[in-house]
Amino acid sequence: MESTRLASPRTVTGNAEGLVSRGGLVWLAETADLCGLTAGLDDAFAALPRRHHRPGRTMAQMMLALADGATALSDIAVLRNQPAIAGRVASDPTVWRTFNAVGPTELRGLARARAAARELAWAAGAGPDGEELVIDIDATIVTTKADKQDAAPTYKRTYGHHPLLAMAGDCDEVLAGIMRPGNAGANTAIDHIVVLDQAIAALPAEWRAGHRRGDHADDVAKELVVRADSAGASHWLAEDCRARNISFSIGYQIDERVRDGLLHVDDDTWTPATDGNGNVRPGAEVVELTDHVNLDAWPNGTRLIVRRETPHPGAQLTLFDTIEGKRHTAFITDDTDDDIAGLELFQRRRARAENVIRDTKACGLANLPFDCVVNNETWMNLCFAAHDLITWARTISLDGPLRRATPKTIRHRLLHVAGRTTPTGRTLDLDRTWPWTPTLINAIDRLRHAFASLTVTVSASAHAAL
Repeated sequence: MESTRLASPRTVTGNAEGLVSRGGLVWLAETADLCGLTAGLDDAFAALPRRHHRPGRTMAQMMLALADGATALSDIAVLRNQPAIAGRVASDPTVWRTFNAVGPTELRGLARARAAARELAWAAGAGPDGEELVIDIDATIVTTKADKQDAAPTYKRTYGHHPLLAMAGDCDEVLAGIMRPGNAGANTAIDHIVVLDQAIAALPAEWRAGHRRGDHADDVAKELVVRADSAGASHWLAEDCRARNISFSIGYQIDERVRDGLLHVDDDTWTPATDGNGNVRPGAEVVELTDHVNLDAWPNGTRLIVRRETPHPGAQLTLFDTIEGKRHTAFITDDTDDDIAGLELFQRRRARAENVIRDTKACGLANLPFDCVVNNETWMNLCFAAHDLITWARTISLDGPLRRATPKTIRHRLLHVAGRTTPTGRTLDLDRTWPWTPTLINAIDRLRHAFASLTVTVSASAHAAL
């Protein structure tokens, strides 16, 4: 008869030695070492006061803890209690003092370290597949119940901060982000300009070429496209994209001019929308309104495209939508492609940015634990580094569904695997009964091979100042 007990062991002791519960963290740690991120962080924080622990190593260990799911500074204790994984780890007060000593110089160094590591990681196989890169710009809210510096009421009637992020949409990475008060406007043009500038600086040299303001179009080596929702619909952002030889696809508000233009469009001019597989999307259609709405204030070549669809249950509709019986959305683009359904599908794929934000919050961004805004900005950038570290590791060394897995799945299957270290500490024997142990072993081998076989040289420009 099968036992009704939930736990099989009847006796539990604490006599085992040399065990680790997060053996898979060596995979992420090796990724950081091979792409130069560990050494880059060591250089970035080298000027901070040091006693028994190197500040850069402490920050690298904090990044590893964030990748493992840490949500507060004290969660670094998970690494401290497993020295076989990350070596000696500083105490909580020492880690706090390290954060508290960070200034603008160290933050710029952190950005340079991430940019240099990205260049190596992309060369090893984590980069875009084609010759075009999409930069998604979107904001998110990080709530708090404490009265922290720059915390303020948000437009969603919560309280906290409102950072703005720029992401590599094709690579699921966070290129840059700026910390903002909770009451910062969603469509603040200057913030979009600043974060775009930082995002371009974070790209490898070949992707930056031709995209500085005033560069000639002939200097462009790789194509960039900026994609944003209607919060990014500012003339300033569109003009800045044009000055940088960057295309744009930006959400547009359904205002009175758009509604008037829609009234002049015949039903037979609407084109069926398509889904990701190229099939017709039932109940959804698109139409171009460029000739019906005055777009003279926007850069030459700007086009306006509107989508209408049967509203899903619970959708919030405007009075115009209620009358028409359809939900309408719009966006502007300077793409010259005649396939407006394809252009609309491209804009709709901006939803990938929401997934990147979700995964970054799973790497610590859901909480800003400090009172000081500079400390929280440092924490935010370490969250970006932790998220990208997971992204690089799985993209370079995994295949199948795990290559697109979320941080939560990566932790539960690959990172949180038990193991035993040898007395010398140079060998880690993972649990042979764990289903994903072979996957993890193969991933480490692939990772080492990918970086060992690199034939490119990281340009010195990757270390240029931001």
